[in-house]
Amino acid sequence: MSSVDTTIRLIRTGAQDGSICSPDLAEDPWVIDLERMPGYGPGSSMGDIIPTGSPRQGQIPEEYRTASKDELDARIRAAKETLGERVVVLGHFYQRDEVVEYADFVGDSFQLANQAMTRPKAEAIVFCGVHFMAETADILARPDQSVILTNLAAGCSMADMADIDSVTECWEQLEALYGTEPDADGRAPVIPVTYMNSSAALKGFCGEHGGIVCTSSNATTVLEWAFQRGQRVLFFPDQHLGRNTAKAMGVPLEQLPMWNPRQPLGGNDDQALADAKVILWHGFCSVHRRFTVDQVEKARVDFPGVTVLVHPECPMAVVDAADAAGSTDFIGKAIAAATEPGVFAIGTEINMVNRLAAEYPQHTIFSLDPVVCPCSTMYRIHPSYLAWVLEGLVRGEVINQITVDDAVAVPARIALERMLAAKPGLTAAQVIGD
Repeated sequence: MSSVDTTIRLIRTGAQDGSICSPDLAEDPWVIDLERMPGYGPGSSMGDIIPTGSPRQGQIPEEYRTASKDELDARIRAAKETLGERVVVLGHFYQRDEVVEYADFVGDSFQLANQAMTRPKAEAIVFCGVHFMAETADILARPDQSVILTNLAAGCSMADMADIDSVTECWEQLEALYGTEPDADGRAPVIPVTYMNSSAALKGFCGEHGGIVCTSSNATTVLEWAFQRGQRVLFFPDQHLGRNTAKAMGVPLEQLPMWNPRQPLGGNDDQALADAKVILWHGFCSVHRRFTVDQVEKARVDFPGVTVLVHPECPMAVVDAADAAGSTDFIGKAIAAATEPGVFAIGTEINMVNRLAAEYPQHTIFSLDPVVCPCSTMYRIHPSYLAWVLEGLVRGEVINQITVDDAVAVPARIALERMLAAKPGLTAAQVIGD
């Protein structure tokens, strides 16, 4: 099976049938980085507004831009062999195959940050992912370790939808409405919960305000933890993960108001916020927002008996229409556990879906979305950038280092440690009961 990168180029040239969401996907990322800079770049987030001052990647040397695939392969492998245990390369599930093949570990963001800690001799952690992932790795890394992001332009549009100034302003409005005193059971008026897909600053905010971090794998457990300590939750930045998780726990939709940071009280009245159990930030993942109920229904018509698995960042109607929803790790394990050949329609990033299809040829595995449209920012990572930073390390040069200041890292680590300490166990009735 062709990689997503190869498929895009074949479709672009007319050598293969299919459709892609932007012809610019066939361009090399340094062309996008330097010459065009259309927001987040071609792909699922190309219509999202990138914040002013977002990191940009300068031009990489010509020798890396013009190197052939075989030359890059030889240089990457030689650099890794020279560096040995002094470097660990992390590759997110959503990376293109041409990058993942060089990763020492492949996983989701928090898995990777933790797996890096299993390489104590590593002086450098090279992250093939996006900016908030490298920040989390730096928060968890030792002071003597350097964390490198291979392309500084690899951000995350969803993470950027909640910034520290907007969240702080929201928090001040909520404090003015709810007050700051705990109730008779000692629960705070509101507890902040940030998704792992957020900046270090927001993780630090949660650490400083009695809050916690969650992943798509443990969101239920984290909400249970938060409801033990607070009367309600402010959940950011992904509205869909928050809504799908709370709904599955039995929280009524009318108690899940949306907070739009551009409007007073987030566009809500006092009563709606007083009745709220989870206040959802107006953020979303543009990869997972592409999936629709119509796509699910078409998959069921085309493949009777198909199993539909989607990520909980998908809209609620899509999650409801699917057979199951879960994290990238959940989706991979669900397919691995299938003992008989079957058909799976997957609602998550195309690179992971394509890789699962290649890994489990006994199954028919395909993306719910027929249009090839990878994550814009994950697609900024390319073997040329990996060769560049690795050969820099061979020369003793640390390129594209990501550093989180202690003023942010210390409270952010507290919020992460709360997440690790949280244990499941409460029933939904216990959690949502007044």
